[in-house]
Amino acid sequence: MKRNCSLDEISDGNLYTCEDLVEVSCNGCKGDAMCCHGMGNTIILDPYDIYRLTTNSNMAFEELLKDRIELNLVDGVILPNLKMTGESESCAYLNEKGRCNIHSYRPGICRIFPLGRVYDDHSFQYFLQADECQYNSRTKVRVSKWIDTPELTQYEKFLTDWHYFLNDAEIIIKSAQDEKLIKNLNMYLLNSFFVRTYDRDNNFYPQFERRLEEAAKLLKR
Repeated sequence: MKRNCSLDEISDGNLYTCEDLVEVSCNGCKGDAMCCHGMGNTIILDPYDIYRLTTNSNMAFEELLKDRIELNLVDGVILPNLKMTGESESCAYLNEKGRCNIHSYRPGICRIFPLGRVYDDHSFQYFLQADECQYNSRTKVRVSKWIDTPELTQYEKFLTDWHYFLNDAEIIIKSAQDEKLIKNLNMYLLNSFFVRTYDRDNNFYPQFERRLEEAAKLLKR
């Protein structure tokens, strides 16, 4: 989801790499994390998020849609997001104590918070979102440790490739005049990257890259 604002307005003014130390750790929210409540449909999920959710929970994408995730239009493209539930609008994956039930395989946006990403020239850097976390007493942690994701170099390449692919898809879909074509493109992307299962016994990234190559060829037609 794109944010149409100046980086100076929402950050501490610095950009970081995965090797930098940043004041991000809240030292444990103790089940009272505001970032897990009232987020609407903003916790957008990417293919790797869905791969982790489906393989670790042994649930198909369609099963997650029942009460854990939902679909929404994001810049013209249909994408999944975490679902908020109840009067407190809490994440569907919180337990009765307000703690995350999927912390070991939580989505990428949850992992980096309160960091964000800014993309430029087919790469990205991290920035610290100002005033997004309610806890002011934070300690410095290396970004790579904070993200806590294996094969980080491959993961960051995946994020970059996915971001710029979605940019291209958005341009094509928004320029299309045929409503049926728009629907068909969206359903193709949804099925290719999310509904169709990934082989858990093989590395995710080569599987994703094959699907990305196929989809990119289709969009160029």
